[in-house]
Amino acid sequence: MSGTAGVVLAALAAAGAVLLAAGFALGRLTARRAGRDVLDLGTPVERATFHTLHTASLAAPPLRAGLTGDTARKAARRLRSLLGTEALCLTDRTAVLAWDGPGGDHHRGQVMERVAEVLGSGRGQSVRAACDEPDCPLRWAVIAPLTGEEGVLGALVAYGSRESAVLVRAATEVARWVSVQLELAELDRSRTRLIEAEIRALRAQISPHFIFNSLAAIASFVRTDPERARELLLEFADFTRYSFRRHGEFTQLADELRSIEQYLALAGARFGDRLKVTLQIAPEVLPVTLPFLCLQPLVENAVKHGLEDSRTTCRVIIAAEDAGAEAVVTIEDDGVGMDPDVLRAVLAGERSPASGIGLSNVDERLRQVYGDDYGLVAETGVGAGMKVTVRIPKYRAGVHRDPPRPVEE
Repeated sequence: MSGTAGVVLAALAAAGAVLLAAGFALGRLTARRAGRDVLDLGTPVERATFHTLHTASLAAPPLRAGLTGDTARKAARRLRSLLGTEALCLTDRTAVLAWDGPGGDHHRGQVMERVAEVLGSGRGQSVRAACDEPDCPLRWAVIAPLTGEEGVLGALVAYGSRESAVLVRAATEVARWVSVQLELAELDRSRTRLIEAEIRALRAQISPHFIFNSLAAIASFVRTDPERARELLLEFADFTRYSFRRHGEFTQLADELRSIEQYLALAGARFGDRLKVTLQIAPEVLPVTLPFLCLQPLVENAVKHGLEDSRTTCRVIIAAEDAGAEAVVTIEDDGVGMDPDVLRAVLAGERSPASGIGLSNVDERLRQVYGDDYGLVAETGVGAGMKVTVRIPKYRAGVHRDPPRPVEE
């Protein structure tokens, strides 16, 4: 009898498993058929993973701006939610930047004393929180260093109600993740400083002779054609104002072309009919964003090598066209050209900038912003003129006409 009962129970268990599987399959099928009427939220593990990743993604943007009081305040709440601790604070090397959770009224003043050793050694600690408040839930603290390229920048302090090895590991990993975001912020600042230095170097290459000759050309019209002298003087003022502006890594193609027109107007006043310029610009690419002072040096190079090194007239053709996801700008002259080997050396930075005004600078900046696939493409030969092509992606993450605004909470 007992054997029969065992068989029956086994059969019932098997049937139950089959029904459960069938019910699960039917439920998922119904959910798929119902479309938006039924939302599959996934397993608890999947939901927890999504919540963790989402919380981390919300904490990352403020940290990418560096470790300051404002960014720490915006990130602390997210980091506390990520760890699930009673309280959390972020410090730099001298002070508490942000506190999230209870206990800040009486624990905050003790933080830097406990953080001091971690800042000096760079090694995390788990310590008992000295607290005389009977109702305070903060009884244990995990202190993890926040590091960057210059060493320890500060600390993350996670408070719990008891000692926990899980909290130690979790706080350590979160501190490492925060440190990565701070290192990326330092890289962003280094990249910005590098680009600014390159722009300053490019400005320094704007020929003093061009400025002198422009002013001399303007002076020559003061008596014979005062109105034209006034117009050229305004063009000169606008050109120098744009070229030496102090902010913004990027600009619009329309603004860059306007500066080029001003440059060509000044060059035309000097060379007269010897300089022939043709502009072929598609209106739809005018709003495209590109690195500041990216095209003007190429036009200056075309005029210099196309006209100043030649006794004949020179034609410069500037074209900008829409190519789907990209804007393609070409600058072509029919001047004296250049030996291809010399051009390669210029782009590689192996020859003096005098061999090609700003070419290597522009090429390097384009590659830094858009990648190696977007460097300059130059076609030239001795006596064959030169054609330089610039491809600019219309949409690229991280590229702004104006400096990005601070991240809002």
